[in-house]
Amino acid sequence: QVPLVESGGGLVQPGGSLRLSCAASGTFFSIVNMGWYRQAPGNERELVASFISESNTNYADSVKGRFTISRDNAKNMVWLQMNSLKPEDTAVYYCYADQWPARRSWGQGIQVTVSS
Repeated sequence: QVPLVESGGGLVQPGGSLRLSCAASGTFFSIVNMGWYRQAPGNERELVASFISESNTNYADSVKGRFTISRDNAKNMVWLQMNSLKPEDTAVYYCYADQWPARRSWGQGIQVTVSS
């Protein structure tokens, strides 16, 4: 497994912005994909965004146009820029990394709360 450390969560007002960061600890050259899930109380864990390549990113319909995923392959880091935040975005956000050939690692989870 790849140790993943998340940061950047917190409390933000509706309409505000927040950026989440996720970094793989140590040196790992076999990570081929990274992305983000989230889970709100009472809800199923939801795929928010995935980064396969610069030309191949995917977003949940609920966040499309508001969230942007980016990645630094050399540093094995991934970010989630969240704009125009809504109360419905309140959740615990988990980053993940897929390591060749088929192993998924998870971050510890970080709270994002959108409230006035």
